[in-house]
Amino acid sequence: MRDRLAKLNLIDLFLWVARAAILVVILVGTIKTIISNPYSLRNWEDFIIFGIAQGSMYALIAIGYTLVYGVLQMINFAHGEFFMSGIFASTSAVAIPLARSGYLASHPIPSLLLIALTSILISVGIALLTERIAYRPLRYAPRLMPLITAIGASFFWQYYFRGLFGSQVIPFPDIPQLQGTVSFLHTQVLKTHILVIFVTMVVLVALNFFISSTRPGKAIRAVAENKDVAALMGINVDRTISLTFATGAAMAGVAGMLYALVFQQVHFFMGFIPGIKAFTAAVLGGIGSIPGAAVGGLFLGLFESLGPSLFLQSLGIPAFNQLKDVIAFTMLVLVLIFRPQGIVGERLKEKKA
Repeated sequence: MRDRLAKLNLIDLFLWVARAAILVVILVGTIKTIISNPYSLRNWEDFIIFGIAQGSMYALIAIGYTLVYGVLQMINFAHGEFFMSGIFASTSAVAIPLARSGYLASHPIPSLLLIALTSILISVGIALLTERIAYRPLRYAPRLMPLITAIGASFFWQYYFRGLFGSQVIPFPDIPQLQGTVSFLHTQVLKTHILVIFVTMVVLVALNFFISSTRPGKAIRAVAENKDVAALMGINVDRTISLTFATGAAMAGVAGMLYALVFQQVHFFMGFIPGIKAFTAAVLGGIGSIPGAAVGGLFLGLFESLGPSLFLQSLGIPAFNQLKDVIAFTMLVLVLIFRPQGIVGERLKEKKA
């Protein structure tokens, strides 16, 4: 103990004081909110349901980050643009024409399936193009080079789609069948939130089956474990890496569709903030772990929804509802400080390190 105290310098002391201060603020704010009880039970249920819906979208996007990191150990900062490109293009080219013709309102299910399929295909196409042109030539380069390339690819796709469809915010068409609420546990739940949660559960189950029970999924796991050994066993590593990008982009395409249904708008810059949040979710859960990405997404969504009202309101902080990003990234810092491997962690990462 004395040795540890002797090695403690001013920077370490400052960091420990900062960590303790954050925990004290959270604890005091939570206790004061519980005592004052400014919200009804229905309000808290609404916060939780919105948080789960928001976290579901983060989880789907975060899977793309964690899949690519698991295979290549690189952070693909262009992944937010895979999310944006699919729904931005499908809204402009498919959803709006269908709405104007009246087909979207009269046949919502086939219309939504067509919009979702278009979003997925475009996201996958952009991901494969980016992997083949920008990332594959740098496969064995120092890690900093693909990282910088990913940032450049992100800007390229943003401004490419801005040139194609314009810089204005495009409203996603209303679907009458998804308007309104449904009674659930003494509260009213938006139909779009129910759809988001249901679709996310189906997609995650399908992804788990694909990764754990199919030959391409097992190839992804083998390449993530050791590329050289996988190649010796007859696995085409380049094709498997492309499949990994395609799988993550398909998740992003689905997330883009759900995002448009909830927030009713798309634009060329819409991939930036959800992309950063999803990356945060992947780190929270334990980057490289698919269950971790899902858990991290839900964790982040719930804290964004509950945090401002639970931690900040009773402390008298003005405009506390606008500080959900502060809550999200503070949670990231705390998790990285106290559990650097994330909530779920990844045993494989220790072998790679």
